[in-house]
Amino acid sequence: MSSTIFDRARPAQSVVTAALAGTRQSSFWLCDLAPRASYPRLSGDLSCDLAIVGGGYLGLWSAVLAKQQNPAARVVLLEARTVGWAASGRNGGFCEASLTHGEENGRNRWPKEIDRLTALGQENLDGIERAVASLGLDCDFERTGAIDLAIEQHQVDWLREESTDENTVFLDQAAVQAEVASPTYLAGVWHRRSNALVHPGKLAAELARVATDLGVEIFEHSLVQNLDTTGLSAAQGTRVVSKGGTVTAQKTALATNVFPSLLKRNKLATVPVYDYVLMTEPLDASQLASIGWQNRQGLSDLANQFHYYRLSADNRILFGGYDAVYHYGRKVRSSYENRPESFEKLASHFFTTFPQLAGVRFSHKWAGAIDTSTQFCAFFGQARHGRISYAAGFTGLGVGATHFAAQVMLDQLAGRTTERTELAMVRGRPLSFPPEPIASAGIQVTRWALNRADHNCGQRNALLKTLDALGLGFDS
Repeated sequence: MSSTIFDRARPAQSVVTAALAGTRQSSFWLCDLAPRASYPRLSGDLSCDLAIVGGGYLGLWSAVLAKQQNPAARVVLLEARTVGWAASGRNGGFCEASLTHGEENGRNRWPKEIDRLTALGQENLDGIERAVASLGLDCDFERTGAIDLAIEQHQVDWLREESTDENTVFLDQAAVQAEVASPTYLAGVWHRRSNALVHPGKLAAELARVATDLGVEIFEHSLVQNLDTTGLSAAQGTRVVSKGGTVTAQKTALATNVFPSLLKRNKLATVPVYDYVLMTEPLDASQLASIGWQNRQGLSDLANQFHYYRLSADNRILFGGYDAVYHYGRKVRSSYENRPESFEKLASHFFTTFPQLAGVRFSHKWAGAIDTSTQFCAFFGQARHGRISYAAGFTGLGVGATHFAAQVMLDQLAGRTTERTELAMVRGRPLSFPPEPIASAGIQVTRWALNRADHNCGQRNALLKTLDALGLGFDS
């Protein structure tokens, strides 16, 4: 096998070790929040028009939009821990327009709809930008676009195949390095309008603030244990049962992301894949000057095991990705978040990318579980005769796509037939992952094959070609 740039241009181990010394194991986005509002535990029984299970982006957007659509409705949101503590407070803050995990994935799966899906995704991002302004969401929103980066020669050829226009610009080596100075960059495509950057923790906290201002009742530390419709008609709804009490809701929206589904049908629909992230200390003026990056785009490379990175409002660099780790049994555990070998690998790759920043330290390191589906993007559905709607499987694109998904769920629960609800992407369902031990074995061999492809000029072996043909895969 051939080597990659990260094999050929490794930094000194002493640089990596020094950069990670004293790094705090915690999400920077959550540490950076001002003292946050706290919400009570559910204690006792109540009834409402809409119950929402989950206090991440999907649940919060559902709550805000529901109250905007019907201010008189009683809306209750139940969160197992605290608002935004999981994926919504640990992601890279890339708010992407794509609803389908990229144009190629969408075209392969929904060729008749891809043009409309692309337009709806762009409209969704525009809608989020308008909501940030109209609701006064203080979340460091920046519509910077994003650059897809070629860091190996075969990736340059891939980029040259892309269609370009005024908002999709091919950058040759000189042009891409004029945008961001890295010796690893061979070319890029700058998608000027397809991405915004946000502060993930602030976005969640601000959505919760707006929701409560609109009259939504939020309960934290209120783990939902089951959904009970025994003896209830469809019009009477569902009992949403937690240890502290029961919420009887006419309609229920499930926004549980990577955590075990409350519906049996979704037990095998996703797998939790752990993604690892580093955040530097703030760069000083000379360090910033050494890398350029004046247009502050989001960045990612084109490998199967890819990196994503961006600047924060105070000019730190977030650098994440590459390792995508699945643990046997679909478990989500805090012990999986501290993986020294992943953090060391990321730090090494960071200094290969930006050797001029040797001496910079990482202030924070963390991990989070991504709800991965076999179609690489969200799926939707209803249960219990229309009383319950759900969306899951965002596969790393939830920052933007949850806004769209919340609209889908609310349309479904209201019985509205809309363009969104009639999409094949919404009406269909991806294949599930197999049970253990097949799931673990299959995912590990797929990871091996993806790594091999990255070390073989992107050439996919028979296994990956077969999975491609079946519309199956593993991604983060």
